[in-house]
Amino acid sequence: QLQLVESGGGLVQPGGSLRLSCAASGFTWRYYAIGWFRQAPAKEREGVSCISSTDGSTYYTGSVKGRFTISRDNAKNTVYLQMNSLKPEDTAIYYCAAGRKMTTLQDMCPSERAFASWGQGTQVTVSS
Repeated sequence: QLQLVESGGGLVQPGGSLRLSCAASGFTWRYYAIGWFRQAPAKEREGVSCISSTDGSTYYTGSVKGRFTISRDNAKNTVYLQMNSLKPEDTAIYYCAAGRKMTTLQDMCPSERAFASWGQGTQVTVSS
C-alpha cells in the first residue's frame, strides 16, 4: 500500500526558511512523479512543485521559482521541498502526492487529478 508522510511544517517569520520532507513507502519508486501541492484557506489546492523519480527533472509554479527547491533521495524514497524567502502568501497546508508519470511534468504537475496518492498534509504558516 502506497503511503506518503509529510513533515517539516511550522511557523516561520517572513523571509525565513523551512524544509518539508515526504517519505514514501509501499510502491516502486521508479516512473513516478512526486509533487507538492498547497491549499490556503478559502482557496483551491494548487500545484507548487514536482520532481520525476526517474530522471530528477523538476517543475515549479511561477510564484515559487527562485525561492523553492525540490529534490529527491532515491535511497531513502524521500522528496524534499526547501522553501526560502517565505512570504505570508505561502501560508497553507502543504501536501505531498504521487502519480505515475505518463506525460511531462509541465502537463502533469499543475493538476491534482494526475496524482492518485496523497499524504495527510503539513501546515506552513508565515507570519511575524
